[in-house]
Amino acid sequence: MILSPRGLRAATSNLLQLALYGHVADLRPMPAETIDDGPRRSVHRYRPPEGVVPAGPPVLLVPPPAAPARCYDLRRGCSLAEHVVRAGRRSYLLDQGPARCGDRAPGLDEWVGDVLPGAIRSVSRDAGGQPVQLVGWCLGGILSLLAAADGTGLPIASVAVIAAPVDADAVRRVAPLRSLLGLTRGAEADLLGQMYGGLPRPVVKRACQVTGIDKCILRPGRMLTSLHDADLLAQTEAVDHLTETMSAYPGHAARRIYRTLLRDNALMRGAVQTGGRRVDLGRVAVPVLAIAGRGDALAPVPAVLPLVRLLGGAPQVRFEIASGGHLGVLTGRSAKATTWRHLDRWLDEGIVRHGIRPHRSTVPV
Repeated sequence: MILSPRGLRAATSNLLQLALYGHVADLRPMPAETIDDGPRRSVHRYRPPEGVVPAGPPVLLVPPPAAPARCYDLRRGCSLAEHVVRAGRRSYLLDQGPARCGDRAPGLDEWVGDVLPGAIRSVSRDAGGQPVQLVGWCLGGILSLLAAADGTGLPIASVAVIAAPVDADAVRRVAPLRSLLGLTRGAEADLLGQMYGGLPRPVVKRACQVTGIDKCILRPGRMLTSLHDADLLAQTEAVDHLTETMSAYPGHAARRIYRTLLRDNALMRGAVQTGGRRVDLGRVAVPVLAIAGRGDALAPVPAVLPLVRLLGGAPQVRFEIASGGHLGVLTGRSAKATTWRHLDRWLDEGIVRHGIRPHRSTVPV
């Protein structure tokens, strides 16, 4: 590829940035304060930028148990957390944190009966008693729905789920075609392998070397031909950084949760058994937004679409399709023009539904 003079200048600038600083991406996390810290969860309140006074029902970002909460704050300029905060919303993050020696990671019953309900109540108290708007990606979305179904008294205003598969058969039908269709191509491949399997990073890296021809051989050439594209370089760096942190998270606990949810395709029957009780998705009594990624191999559109039928008790279920793969639909470079617009409209409607109430205390800026 022959670059224009402008492209050559951009490539030179990016090379200098890499040579001097070792990175192009701005990986500084959004500033936040901890409002709740326990053995199984931490809840953080994002600090609004100077001059922004947050208002409206609070938003709680819920990550999957096997992924770092940083998935919502990938990099500056392509961070859902940054986007939500700068929109003037009261914004919070649930963080399970990396596994510590001797810790037992919470299972499905703990997530549905303790971790999520405790986080939701903490956020509601911090926001002056307002109901909470949940936003969950992947398994975080499914757990958010189960918590809403199980805890009918929880202060939940609405639930937005992104890339949350409920039909295990639809996921399995896609799996044999992945290598042919290239659905796991690119920087997400090793991240998703760890998320769903909890494999140690050396094992994933070796598997990549053996089978990931696109990522391990073709990707360096792609990077060389994209040196002029700072945004692409930054996105690739950010995904790699997220991948590097995956090995610190309790994949074995996530596998147990996935087995419980996907065994016999239980969610397609509308309910799962956990903690000796039946949790029925039909009992979700708040509005729900479901977003599926058009190129998502792990949560393909047919695996997410049944939520429209299963959430029969919800006063509203809106289904949207956005561009991107499993991670890309949440925080890819095109997400801000697709997924985030759907989410913005949804959260704005929540402000209309629940009004704008003043905070009972001053949020630091």
